[in-house]
Amino acid sequence: MDRYEIVGGRRLEGELQIQGAKNSVLPILAATVLVEGRCTIHNCPALSDTALTVQILQTLGCRAGGERGSITVDTTDLSCQELSEALTGKMRSSIVFLGPLLARCGQVKIAYPGGCRLGPRPIDLHLQGLRQMGAIVQERQQDLLCCAPKKLRGAKISLPFPSVGATENLMMAAVLAKGKTTLCQAAREPEIVDLAGFLNRCGAKIRGAGSGVIEVEGVRKLQGCEYTVMGDRIAAATYLAAAVITGGETSIWGADPRNLLRMLTLLQKSGSQIRWEKNWIFLKSNGQIRAFPPIETAPYPGFPTDGLPLFLSLAATAQGESRFVENIFENRYSSMAGLQKMGAQIRREGRVALVEGVKQLHGAKVCAEDLRGGAGLVLAALAAEGPSQVEGIQWIERGYEHFSRNLAALGAKISKQ
Repeated sequence: MDRYEIVGGRRLEGELQIQGAKNSVLPILAATVLVEGRCTIHNCPALSDTALTVQILQTLGCRAGGERGSITVDTTDLSCQELSEALTGKMRSSIVFLGPLLARCGQVKIAYPGGCRLGPRPIDLHLQGLRQMGAIVQERQQDLLCCAPKKLRGAKISLPFPSVGATENLMMAAVLAKGKTTLCQAAREPEIVDLAGFLNRCGAKIRGAGSGVIEVEGVRKLQGCEYTVMGDRIAAATYLAAAVITGGETSIWGADPRNLLRMLTLLQKSGSQIRWEKNWIFLKSNGQIRAFPPIETAPYPGFPTDGLPLFLSLAATAQGESRFVENIFENRYSSMAGLQKMGAQIRREGRVALVEGVKQLHGAKVCAEDLRGGAGLVLAALAAEGPSQVEGIQWIERGYEHFSRNLAALGAKISKQ
């Protein structure tokens, strides 16, 4: 099993270019299925999830591939509307192929998706919305069978929760539907705006992305385009947190600081000096982290659930007690046992965790159980005294491009074994 070997205690400093956003590139690549022709997507991060998405496109009959961060997809020979468990079982976000395949082909069979072990993430909101648009959905034991014999039609859909995945799927399905679709209480994440930007570049008519109400006027067809994916805000926050926990100093490029304001504000309150301009963020830490005010995860623009494990590790070495409430995923505290093994003082009751900072963590052998929890364990190991081993890094490398190499470039003593 691959692992990271880390010797903590080194101050991180330097500059880093942030990768393209994982949570943008996957739905954008899926959205190319809607296009009759060829698209080239730039700033694609080199991730296992990106490679799997390209593999799914190839399985569907598309020509897909590229190098140096650019992926070209030609859907001219799209011939299959079926995704097996062998592909979908590896990646939760594979469900984003449901909407575009149904809109383009009129039918789709897809095995239930897998991915990180964050607890139940039902897709009922996706299916309810598609049914309102005229889809016939059969929920079978192993897969879903969806068809739209009379083509999808526009509808007014009110989501009971601003689900990112449901917003993406329904927005993509609506692009080729007859008439106007209105999504109420839509997700507002920057990645939704990025997806809408790509679709509009292809000729879609989408208004309101980034607000709670998105309007989509269906069009007959989309044409190919070139598009550049936004920078990854969670990757940016991770490298900033690495500088904070090691008392370091770093400049990062390629991520819009407006997408990280909630996290940047909390880092400032904890004692870090931060400046930012368009696509650039500078952070300097003296290594003295103050406890955070209460943090509750919430849909954007609230504090992101993906950021909780990162801040949990920061709180483990902060001065005072920090309180966390996780409102999105029940298994978001997967890094807690590993942090405790490294000396962290954490008490949890349900969705609430209280962290009493300690002066020094110590190295240990720990194992990542999901993407962001794994990144949080790496952060703790960077600050710990002595050597650590972080196993299960296949989870981490689903979301971070050249993670160990980037940290080493900033001065960390880290190697992949």
